[in-house]
Amino acid sequence: MFVSNVSAASAGTCAYGGHELLVCDLTQSWSSTAGGGISTYLRRKAAYVLDRTPHRLIQIVPGAEDRVTEKGRHTLIEVGAPRVPGSPHYRFILRMGAVSEVLARYRPDVIESLCPWLLPWAAVKHRRAFPETALVAGYRTDFPNAHIHRVGRSLFGEGAARMLRDAAHGYARKLYREFDWVYTLGQPQRAQLARLGITHTRVMPLGTDLALFTPDRRDPGYRAALGLPGEGPLLVYAGRLDNEKRADMLAAMFRKLPPELGAAMVMIGDGKLREQLAGEMQGLPVAFPGFEKDRAGLARALASSDIYVSGMADETFGISVIEAQAAGLPVVGVASGAMPERVPAGLGYLGPAGDADAMAANVLRVWREGPAVIGARARAHAERFDWENSFDRLFHEIYPAAMVRRNRRLTDRCPWKLSETSLAR
Repeated sequence: MFVSNVSAASAGTCAYGGHELLVCDLTQSWSSTAGGGISTYLRRKAAYVLDRTPHRLIQIVPGAEDRVTEKGRHTLIEVGAPRVPGSPHYRFILRMGAVSEVLARYRPDVIESLCPWLLPWAAVKHRRAFPETALVAGYRTDFPNAHIHRVGRSLFGEGAARMLRDAAHGYARKLYREFDWVYTLGQPQRAQLARLGITHTRVMPLGTDLALFTPDRRDPGYRAALGLPGEGPLLVYAGRLDNEKRADMLAAMFRKLPPELGAAMVMIGDGKLREQLAGEMQGLPVAFPGFEKDRAGLARALASSDIYVSGMADETFGISVIEAQAAGLPVVGVASGAMPERVPAGLGYLGPAGDADAMAANVLRVWREGPAVIGARARAHAERFDWENSFDRLFHEIYPAAMVRRNRRLTDRCPWKLSETSLAR
């Protein structure tokens, strides 16, 4: 089905003692036409592998049709998948047989799973056939709360939602015990996994492009180009406009700001709530320019605004927040998920999740104190987050830890069959 210039015979034959490694990424959260944290991560990881390592990388993602695209030691494999209902950019792989075929053809040394649904079980199944494979999982979404509990509460009420969340925690416990190593994006998520009995974990903070996202990209004409009036704060949000990201919270917050403030807001992105919110905000100084495909355009938009706002309560890291801070913006958000880690004291203000009044009050507070002063501190804070540091930790700490645990697993299973070569890998 999949045709490639990389032969199956040559795959999976390299050691990791300073030698070549074949790594495979698996994710449902990919779009060639949209942003998103995982899509950004995959692109930056491919660049790191090609520029900084001798390794090879294959990335298995959803696509409109089966397709293989090769760029040197990087191979992008799209598995034909249906669209996610209500999502203009994302697809969901259902053909686990096709994924298993790709894995068997390439036989990667390490498989990194980046989402919790279906695909990690394809990795587990592959490892049963090829036990020398090391499995790494990124716990990148607090799905028991962000997906299961939130949706269950809206459909069935709080009691049933808690039961569903407990079931999701049981699922997470069963799933991540199958992996040789698990990384989280912050300490709260690591502690959450520890409560589930998953302790073979490390934290791997993500990064941002500090040369791209910078206050130097500020454009004084940006607000006027959007047709937004007023001389008060220009608020900005960049991300999906859907229920998970709590985009409706931002609309509610904006309506609570006093008209004499002269505030305006730009909501950059696409999603299920875009048309609804645009209709609700008609007549107010709020722009919905859609998804910004050009990263330089996004950098310009952030640097040309005054305050970054986010209502997301279940963020596990928040690349968009770091990008905004790198652009010199204070942040107004909610004291939940990873947001307290991203926005320590002095870089903005956080209020209770779902409290539009508190968010509006925090916008006023930042504006009174001076967003430029706070934004300068935010830029200094963001300079700690660099993609090279993230991937150094992945390749030099997390992958080796997974391989050590894999070697122990192989020794326990078949100690008389474990060769010196396989121990080195």
